[in-house]
Amino acid sequence: MAADDRSKKAHAKVTDKSQSAIKRYQGVVIGSTSMAFMVRFELSQILFGSLYGAAGFWFRQKTYKKLFKRVGRGVVFGRNLTIRHPKKIEIGDNVVISDGCVLDAVGEENRGIRIGDGVMMGQNAMLRCKNGDIDVGARTGLGANSAVYATSGNHVRIGSDGLIAPYVYIGGGQYHHERTDVPIVAQGANPRGGNEIGDGVWMGARVTVIDGAHIGRDTIVSAGSMVMHELPSYAIAGGVPARVVRMRDRDMPAIEEAELMHA
Repeated sequence: MAADDRSKKAHAKVTDKSQSAIKRYQGVVIGSTSMAFMVRFELSQILFGSLYGAAGFWFRQKTYKKLFKRVGRGVVFGRNLTIRHPKKIEIGDNVVISDGCVLDAVGEENRGIRIGDGVMMGQNAMLRCKNGDIDVGARTGLGANSAVYATSGNHVRIGSDGLIAPYVYIGGGQYHHERTDVPIVAQGANPRGGNEIGDGVWMGARVTVIDGAHIGRDTIVSAGSMVMHELPSYAIAGGVPARVVRMRDRDMPAIEEAELMHA
């Protein structure tokens, strides 16, 4: 199905006045037409979603496990999470999901979200699908207020052992904009396939990686950069748009690397 068709179908589902508000809510948030599952979902959120302390962690671990497609051992669920389409979300062992995080696997035909073992999501970090798929590799850290979007059939893959600083933005969508007589929002989505982030990548604060851009393994991207194309493995890159400044697999004084990361 084309990206425009997916987007129109999703919008129609939300605005379909022939369905009751409950049915629309189930389609957009719950991802299931089962009334029993909706009641379980609602009660777990109302009773334990905001509960403080060790009791909150314990009750969320026990009750949330029944909501998701898979939850591994030792998962910590923080307070006030936003959860959508949980049956399309898989969570590995020893994952930490901090307060205020968003796990949104919404979509008609997508697989959803997979989070590897040992991943740590900082406060208010977001993994959001709009008919796309997100994979986060083992032991990767997502900084506070970081956001990963997979839209219109795109697939965003973040490798293992990554360091993603606060306020990093990965993915999102692009739109057709050729016509000037029609608003851009009405011209439809123009997806570029998502993003491939290699293992061991380190991104500084407020890096933006736009749809279609890829980053090779063990590459460093300095704070505030915008990645618009492909960066090779073992590079040190920075700027808007990001360009390769040095290669890590060649000799380089440590002071220059430090200066780049704080530029």
